[in-house]
Amino acid sequence: MQDRRDDYQHALQNAQGSTFKRAVPSNRFSHTSAANHTKTGAKENPAMSFVMLTDSQVVQTSSHQVGDEKTDSPLSQKQSNAVGLRASDENSLRSYEAETATRLFEILSAHSDIDHPICVECTELLVDGLQKRLGSATRERDVYVDFLRRANADIPSDEERQQAVEALKVARENESFSFAELQRLEQEKAAMDQEITVLDEEAYELDQTEEAFWRERNLYTVTLSSFQSERDGLNTRYDHDSKQLQRLQRTNVYNDTFCIGHDGYFGTINGLRLGRLSNPLVEWTEINAAWGQTCLLLATVAQRLSFSFQGYRLNPMGSASTIEKLDYPQSSSTNDPSYPMRPRITPMELYCTGDLPLGLGFLHRRFDNAMIAFLECLRQLGDHVEHAPTQGTADSTHGLKMPYDIRKDKIHDTSIKLSFNQEESWTKACKYTLTCCKYLLAHASNMNNSPRRSF
Repeated sequence: MQDRRDDYQHALQNAQGSTFKRAVPSNRFSHTSAANHTKTGAKENPAMSFVMLTDSQVVQTSSHQVGDEKTDSPLSQKQSNAVGLRASDENSLRSYEAETATRLFEILSAHSDIDHPICVECTELLVDGLQKRLGSATRERDVYVDFLRRANADIPSDEERQQAVEALKVARENESFSFAELQRLEQEKAAMDQEITVLDEEAYELDQTEEAFWRERNLYTVTLSSFQSERDGLNTRYDHDSKQLQRLQRTNVYNDTFCIGHDGYFGTINGLRLGRLSNPLVEWTEINAAWGQTCLLLATVAQRLSFSFQGYRLNPMGSASTIEKLDYPQSSSTNDPSYPMRPRITPMELYCTGDLPLGLGFLHRRFDNAMIAFLECLRQLGDHVEHAPTQGTADSTHGLKMPYDIRKDKIHDTSIKLSFNQEESWTKACKYTLTCCKYLLAHASNMNNSPRRSF
């Protein structure tokens, strides 16, 4: 038992701190608890996981058996009393020793992660863990020893210390220079940051200005596009109107209205043949219609030239056109403007009512008089055009001259009378008449196409 106490004291001196410590009750060794533990042999500590039985129970059991066996003799009674006293002392000693051992186990358990007493397997595990800790501590010790050996071997000399001091001085000077340089660079950085801030503000203002510019430009582009579209539309309309104007200017109303040409030996106006032959035979309806178109042509040209015929008046009425002859009476009295003289009107028919033989000349007299009157009107208008000044010149001698001369009833020495005349001669005279009318029509067309004076 003494050896165990010595081992315990040695263990306490060399023990390391446990992971946790357990609190041990202070009244553990009171007489009451000792007596109770002596009687029961059980541990009240909740951390204890086992029940320890003392030897007193075994001894008491055997003593009772001996007492029961030897109750009959007085000697055995005395012996049993003596044995009981010794057993009681031994039980008290053993109880104390058990309590001491229990206290030791509790102290060990409080300083260790494992509850004592432990089994063999737990002991082996504990030993393995302690061996691992021992190996780790040994390696750590070797590392410290090696570091200490190298530190002792690396102790600098005086020269090395002097060099280190000088290097430290140079390093400190460099540090001071670098620190001053760093301060200068920081000041430059602060100035640059301030300049960057100002530039950012200017960039923001420029962005706003640019955005406003592009907004205005887009509005201007939209407006310009609308104006360009309107301009293109106006140009298109102008081109169309110009082409239409040129087409209209090139259009000759008189030529379109009165188309004069020829069909073989016949002169034609608007496709109507003016003349009469035995082969082919032209109907009088066509001839009357042709004379009506010719009368309308002459009246239109006279109106265009603002010319009035002397002694005659044309009445174009298609196939029933007439020419009125105006005869003013001769009077020696002074003309009174309030009472103008009225002429005598003699109508002449510019058409024939039927197919009459040529020998009956008196039946064509009125038709012949109308054709003669038509030649007279044609001559008057030709003279007017011939003596009228040409456009752009003041010389009256350069007017339009008729292609054929007209004298009374003859045109180009061919009589216009149908009575007592051959059909071929009359047809030729009608063709000459249409040719002169075409010249007058061309003159009226040239005057119509002449540029107007701008005021």
